[in-house]
Amino acid sequence: MKKYCFGIDIGGTTIKCGLFDVKGTVLEKWEIPTRTEHNGSSILPDVAAAIGDKIREKDLDREEIAGVGIGVPGPVNEEGEVPTAVNLHWGYVNLVDQMQKLTGLEVKAGNDANVAALGEMWKGGGAGYHNVVLVTLGTGVGGGIINNGQIVIGSHGAGGEIGHIHVTDTLTHKCNCGNCGCLEQVASATGITFLANRRLAADNAPSMLRGGEISAKTVFDAVKADDDVAKEIAEEFGKYLGLALANIAGVTDPDIFVIGGGVSKAGPVLLEYIEKYYREYAFLSCKDTAFALAELGNDAGIYGAAKLLL
Repeated sequence: MKKYCFGIDIGGTTIKCGLFDVKGTVLEKWEIPTRTEHNGSSILPDVAAAIGDKIREKDLDREEIAGVGIGVPGPVNEEGEVPTAVNLHWGYVNLVDQMQKLTGLEVKAGNDANVAALGEMWKGGGAGYHNVVLVTLGTGVGGGIINNGQIVIGSHGAGGEIGHIHVTDTLTHKCNCGNCGCLEQVASATGITFLANRRLAADNAPSMLRGGEISAKTVFDAVKADDDVAKEIAEEFGKYLGLALANIAGVTDPDIFVIGGGVSKAGPVLLEYIEKYYREYAFLSCKDTAFALAELGNDAGIYGAAKLLL
């Protein structure tokens, strides 16, 4: 009988590791550094060593270990192959095959945002639902789509790349993807900063944002303080993201949108601006889709990676 599994979330700086029981209780969490030198050739051996050390430390029976789930910052196809992962300095890597050889355990792998969505569906803000869209608002905009409990991967491993949905023709500077007008440019932490600087430069309307640091946090702190200019910025942000999510709902029809990432720390006020425009733009049958804040934070990846096995 299987009793345990490992959930691994490989990031560009650190690798988060979790030992779970099969009911989804995390028994231990730890981190190791991500060694990206030499084209990231040490990453998988380091993960395998960390797993082996934990097995020995806990005196686990390998026959009782279901396997290892892994999330990585890049596209992963259904065979567990990674065409490229820029942040890890990887070119093509057959992740599942290599890790199975290194660990002697069953391995499943997925894109980190998709895996985080699975984690939030399992034990976080989307618990109790089987059709979930996770939106992560950080330096960029990431996403993961769960349909009937299964990750939507797509033929190129790019399912859930919602940050690059086109939402505006008003931008002339390019997104990191090379296109213009992407959701990421106006709804990420850096996108909110862009909107704020553009609004502040438009006139001299009084605002507590003037003369200080401009960031997503300071914008929403100012919103909570009833700053009119900050509320205008939040309205524009909410319009872009609400529109994008309405379009997504027209394709995937989720039970719930779960909003995570650093920007989500603004709390419930964030959802107010997103939901307002979502309800305006959404197809009639989708207007009542639920919204929630993510609950697992930085642990969503290890939970979702474990769920890949279970």
